[in-house]
Amino acid sequence: MMKQAEAQIKYRKDYQPSQFLITQTKLKFQLFEQYTLVTSELYFVKNSENTSETILPIQLDGVELELLEIAINDRALNPNEYHTTEEYLEFLPTESSFTLKIQVKILPHKNTSLEGLYTSAGKFCTQCEAEGFRKITYYPDRPDIMSEFTVRIEADKKTYPLLLSNGNPTGSGELTNGRHFTEWHDPFPKPSYLFALVAGDLDCLDDTFTTCSGRNVDLKLYVDKGKLDQCEFAMQSLKAAMKWDEEKFGREYDLDLYMIVAVGDFNMGAMENKGLNIFNTVYVLANEKTATDKDFEGVESVIAHEYFHNWTGNRITCRDWFQLSLKEGLTVFRDQKFSEDMQSKTVERINQVKVIRSAQFAEDSGPMAHPIRPDSYIEMNNFYTVTVYNKGAEVIRMMHTLLGEDGFRKGMDLYFDRHDGQAVTCEDFVKSMEDANDVEWSQFRNWYRQAGTPVVSIEMSEKENIIELKCHQHCPPTKGQAKKQPFMIPIKMGLLGELGNTVKFKTLSDSDWVEESILMLTETEQTFELTVENKGLIPSLLRDFSSPVKLVYPYNKQQLGILFAHDPNDFNRWDAGQQLMTQVLLDDNATITEAELSLIKTALDNLLHDETVDNALKALAVQVPDLNSLIGLSDHINADQLFAKHKQLTRFIGNSLEQVWFSIYSTTSDKNPGNRHLRNIALKYMMIADDEKHFELAATQQSHATNMTNEIAALQVIANSNQTSQSEYIDKFYQKWQKEDLVLDKWFSAQVLKDDDNIISHIKTMMDHEKFSTTNPNKVRSLIGAFVANNLPQFHHASGQGYEFLASFIIHLNQINPQVSARLAKQFNQWKKFDVKRQAIIQEQLERIMAVENLSKDVFEVVDKTLKM
Repeated sequence: MMKQAEAQIKYRKDYQPSQFLITQTKLKFQLFEQYTLVTSELYFVKNSENTSETILPIQLDGVELELLEIAINDRALNPNEYHTTEEYLEFLPTESSFTLKIQVKILPHKNTSLEGLYTSAGKFCTQCEAEGFRKITYYPDRPDIMSEFTVRIEADKKTYPLLLSNGNPTGSGELTNGRHFTEWHDPFPKPSYLFALVAGDLDCLDDTFTTCSGRNVDLKLYVDKGKLDQCEFAMQSLKAAMKWDEEKFGREYDLDLYMIVAVGDFNMGAMENKGLNIFNTVYVLANEKTATDKDFEGVESVIAHEYFHNWTGNRITCRDWFQLSLKEGLTVFRDQKFSEDMQSKTVERINQVKVIRSAQFAEDSGPMAHPIRPDSYIEMNNFYTVTVYNKGAEVIRMMHTLLGEDGFRKGMDLYFDRHDGQAVTCEDFVKSMEDANDVEWSQFRNWYRQAGTPVVSIEMSEKENIIELKCHQHCPPTKGQAKKQPFMIPIKMGLLGELGNTVKFKTLSDSDWVEESILMLTETEQTFELTVENKGLIPSLLRDFSSPVKLVYPYNKQQLGILFAHDPNDFNRWDAGQQLMTQVLLDDNATITEAELSLIKTALDNLLHDETVDNALKALAVQVPDLNSLIGLSDHINADQLFAKHKQLTRFIGNSLEQVWFSIYSTTSDKNPGNRHLRNIALKYMMIADDEKHFELAATQQSHATNMTNEIAALQVIANSNQTSQSEYIDKFYQKWQKEDLVLDKWFSAQVLKDDDNIISHIKTMMDHEKFSTTNPNKVRSLIGAFVANNLPQFHHASGQGYEFLASFIIHLNQINPQVSARLAKQFNQWKKFDVKRQAIIQEQLERIMAVENLSKDVFEVVDKTLKM
């Protein structure tokens, strides 16, 4: 078992510039089936930013490497001149500049962690972020060491005709014994985490893009043989992203070649390696037959995200990993704005906020709570989190809100001008925004320093023609931060009358009457005065989710009903409906009253018959708040009561509006994603109301669907039904799609969502299926991940069988893939919100995991913090 003393904690405050830099990195890879030889030549120079006069031993990170040769300036070192451990190579430099040559042997075919160089479906590929390069060769594996890379790759030509790396190709040729080589040069200095290599036999989709300055860029998208028919959308998404980044941020692509490779075994969604992006196949392969509308949106978003990293992540990178949100939060914001321009702005915003409320709020209230710029970590992989990414994006969005489109662009331009080619900090980014706009944001920096979700409570009082909004902000204590300083919180708001009409008002900062304004909350307690000409007004608060906070306002159900029906801000209209349902689900009553159900029915019925509302928004608004969001919003959960009320409300909506759902299903075309979404939600509610009566509709839809959106939606409701013939359609789907791995992931997921006490037994059976593999992260996520994240009534079953099942799987996966195992372990992070009995069972399972010998750092950190919360 890993002892606590062995779990070395790294602190942001301890950062020191490296005493040496590496200006040139030359790598030679000799790829063989059973092993790979990696030869590196590293040109070290003394770092002028490190002012220490004492030359200390250099430690180069290295894990699972067999050292074969080591030499300085062509002189082989004696064994007493260097020292190796399981984690590093150490030697004492004698000069201020020198060349270090190293050769190591590695075993990519045995690398199930999918970090460093590994094999996937007959090809070599890499994943080096955050600290995977140390599994390739000895190197200072830190992001502030930026070096110019030259790479040579040698391999068997028949097996691996394609040999790729970063940058531009500079040479190729034939070798003896049927082998060949290629050479690559990346002219832009980069840290080792951006290194990439791919070797295999792949199909390629070729295209070109002409930049705003007239340069032609070759675009190449590589996929497994036979998958070219699923690539065109990804290519068009790439071209759209390149054009958008030029228009919105003035950023032109800087190389003459841009490559994407789709890989089936990948821990993450994708990786922005300079000029050679490596993607999980999930975010590349998509056509109407195999991919849903949601899949298409995911491909478009992730393609854009990784491309946008070329400037916000590659050209300007992180000084250290504590600054991860510098590139990830910023780039998520950029891909969100891109998606809003490509899709429905409101629908995109709602989906963004659902992630914050369901996952990020939970993280903020759990054992892994951390600021978007963490202060410490044991295993960096554990900090690729919704806090760093999604909350980080919300913080950037607040900057955009405060500065406006033009002011934000000025700040971005200054950031690029100042820091191109550098490894910098979050502070550098904020300072660029300040200097470009002549503002002072010392308080705003609390969003970077403090963990947790601020709670903003607002009370409204009316006096003649004045409305007072009394605001109070409080952020609950988190580990190491018992008392928080006030945040800068922009609150976008408007006013509605009792009939739902928009009401104009004045704030102290407004010279004219306005329909919407931003209140800037900066104190623990603060009162805002609004001048009005009406009485009985309803505030529409936190429009568009203008800050990542929990809002508390004493709306009564009738007021929420008015906002749900009439709020001109589409986001807040959706949110009012969610708040209305959340109120009845989270109150102390054992069941939902008839009056509450009637109010919800009327509100939903009115919405569904409102022809001014887009079907995509209707599809989101009629769904009951998901259980993850409800748990994230709560401090304590009566699980059995919540699950029962959630089921009661869902069934009521299905039953009471059954004829409306049937009418929508029968009359709505499926010509666009919004229509398809609403139509499939209608089918879901019909099946909930009476699955025997409507089973044939679902079966017919599955059998005759012309797109995956409709086909998988039908399979999901069939798999969740109680009809004995469901197995026939589950098998029919499998027989049709058994050769498409990504479609089979949907097939696995569809079968684990049923609230059935025998579901774990069924999951265990599916784990023995020939198409399931614990070494493939997509399969693990589709089966185990889908169950623990989306079937909460069964995962949190009072018997504890869900907890025991997950703990056993985490223990099993720990030795295969620590990253994915640790992410699954985070499903326990809300355990202190549940009843005493459930807490005792979860604690027992967490202790069982901690007792495992050779527990990975990834899993250890998550479970240790969870137990200590």
